[in-house]
Amino acid sequence: MKIWIDADACPRVIKEIVFRASERLELPVCLVANTSLAKHHSRLITSVVVADGFDAADDFIAQHATDQDVVITADIPLAARIVAKGATGLDPRGELYTEENVGERLSMRDLLQELRETGMIQGGPAQFGHTDRQRFASSLDSLLTRLIRGKR
Repeated sequence: MKIWIDADACPRVIKEIVFRASERLELPVCLVANTSLAKHHSRLITSVVVADGFDAADDFIAQHATDQDVVITADIPLAARIVAKGATGLDPRGELYTEENVGERLSMRDLLQELRETGMIQGGPAQFGHTDRQRFASSLDSLLTRLIRGKR
């Protein structure tokens, strides 16, 4: 099992939570981005910088993640690809992507994007806060415990 992080837009605090879990459980983590990433001092943490380009990081993760892996991403199209592949997706706000909810979330994302483009609504998601961080840490802990015990 490996944890993949769609690192371009992932909050630093979420990465730190994942890094602590990685060390505690001896799980490898791979950060994927199209910009340079800070070096890490753990043998368990690697980074991949992909070429600039629309969805290049997403494509890399979707291509390399296996059905045993966990992918941390706020990108719903990537989450849909991951779930279709049998891997587990987790939003940085702690919501698990499943076969049951990812299609609905993708439809809602598309609708909101269309409404923003037409000027009917403005803005994006709420600011990332303390509650989001706590929800993510709890969800990640529960998810990893379940996966390590083999109860996918």
